[in-house]
Amino acid sequence: MELKRLSKELLAAKKTAQETFLRSVLQNAGNCWSEFYKYVKRQKENREIIPAIKDHNGMIITGSTEKANILNSYYTYIFYCNHNNPKIQLANSGETLIINTEIIRKRLAKIGRKKTVGPDGVPGEILKLGGEAMAPFLARLLEITLKNASIASDWKKATVGSTYNGGDRLAVTNYRPISLTSVVCKQLERFIAGYLRQVWDKYDWLHEGHHGFRPGYSCESQVITVCQDIADSLDEGVGIDVI
Repeated sequence: MELKRLSKELLAAKKTAQETFLRSVLQNAGNCWSEFYKYVKRQKENREIIPAIKDHNGMIITGSTEKANILNSYYTYIFYCNHNNPKIQLANSGETLIINTEIIRKRLAKIGRKKTVGPDGVPGEILKLGGEAMAPFLARLLEITLKNASIASDWKKATVGSTYNGGDRLAVTNYRPISLTSVVCKQLERFIAGYLRQVWDKYDWLHEGHHGFRPGYSCESQVITVCQDIADSLDEGVGIDVI
């Protein structure tokens, strides 16, 4: 009886706290919306993302292990590669990829403390806290990795989750995989991405109409460009084809 009474009191106190919080947000509109969105996000995280899913025979599966196996089979089928890709010979650009310790130090400072841990078990918080002392050693590790052209086995792994994309929640095809990889390896990936941007900007490899994955460009800049092209064509009275 005492346990039931305490449980009821706890639920009542929780409900009162939620109502008080939401009331304070509405009374101070514009001043604490960030806290409101954090609250909504926490409520969403507490929900089971995939309560049930259908297998290939149309049977509804609710067991966690069975659901994981079905999603794993689907993602494996979608992303299967036979490794028979032809080798591409590229000319040397002459640009040297240098692991800059100062850049690493700045990137470590930007790592979120709540960054999800990858398969290597190295949390972002450790990298962030040890940034000043750890940067030279991390730079050396990345240099050795590039020099040996070899990636650590844990860096090749990912913890894969699923996010709902819309449509029938029971259909496995409506869930997109989210891969959580090594935070350390991501630092190497960012250096390589920066190197590629440096090379293609210097040699003007990208067309001016390419807006994806480029600093200073975005979906918004692409839409603005397209709208401007259409407006110019209307003003000039010429035809325009859109694909």
